[in-house]
Amino acid sequence: MTMNPASPAFNHVVAFEVAKDSLVIHVLPAGEQSVAANKPKAIRKALLAELRRNAKANLGPLLVVCEATGGYERPILDLCVELGIAAHKAHGSRVRYFAKYLGLLAKNDPIDARVLALYGLQTPELHLYVPLAPDVLALRDLKTRRDQVQEMLFAEKNRLEHARHASVSRGLNAHIASLRKTLAALEAEIAAHVKASETLASKARLMQTLKGVGPATVAALLAYLPELGALSRSGIACLAGLAPFDDDSGTFKGPRHIEAGRAVVRKTLYMAALVAIRYNPVMRLFAEKLRRNGKPSKVVITAVMRKLIVTLNAIVRSGEPWSHAKAA
Repeated sequence: MTMNPASPAFNHVVAFEVAKDSLVIHVLPAGEQSVAANKPKAIRKALLAELRRNAKANLGPLLVVCEATGGYERPILDLCVELGIAAHKAHGSRVRYFAKYLGLLAKNDPIDARVLALYGLQTPELHLYVPLAPDVLALRDLKTRRDQVQEMLFAEKNRLEHARHASVSRGLNAHIASLRKTLAALEAEIAAHVKASETLASKARLMQTLKGVGPATVAALLAYLPELGALSRSGIACLAGLAPFDDDSGTFKGPRHIEAGRAVVRKTLYMAALVAIRYNPVMRLFAEKLRRNGKPSKVVITAVMRKLIVTLNAIVRSGEPWSHAKAA
């Protein structure tokens, strides 16, 4: 897995405030702002113009910054990769905190575009965008759709419990049957996709040597945590939102807590932790020790989740199966 490299200092930044149909573009150091359609042709025109300006003025490397906006930013990032331009996909909350730091409380598209440009110009060591491998991107689409269908299935089953009219029950039963069929087909396609990819299949085999980690957990981690095996233990825990943060001030010592990270990964690891505590002897002993030390149930489960992801990270990084696999 290719790591996201940290960016050098950039003197020329192009920020895109992205909406479904339009873009507000802010350029620094020129301080110019324009509006364009969110179309590949318009994006290419804007980027090529900045490349020409960059070469003429000798401004150094060019950086493109945009926020994650549910996929509408993808044409910009894809074109940056094609043209060899460094790009950063900014986290919305961090940009908002940056705006508050600047004292900018008002919020609209022109202001947001300027804030994005300043964020790219003034923030050191931004992680540059690296596109996902095609097999990971396809797996993520399949897994996302599988989870959507499962949520719809749960919702329809809950509605069926309270349906009174016969025609409503028939309609719900028919939809539930259809959703079950779709879910089974998606799960089969996910399994086939993982098996067909040499990289994904190799990681999946290694990860499943850890007792308590099954195909569903593996598919989710391969799709939503492709950095697995490429980071340190603290880095992977932080990315999964399972790193404990201090909450101290002076003599006050607050409880450690987890924050941020990828919610979909935590959701997957929560179920895996429940299984591991019950069936994995190493994880069970670890959980029992924490309970004896007076840790609350949720803290115990969270600690097991963190131990699982750190262990899986080590397994993938080393290319060796879980050391306790045979004993377990």
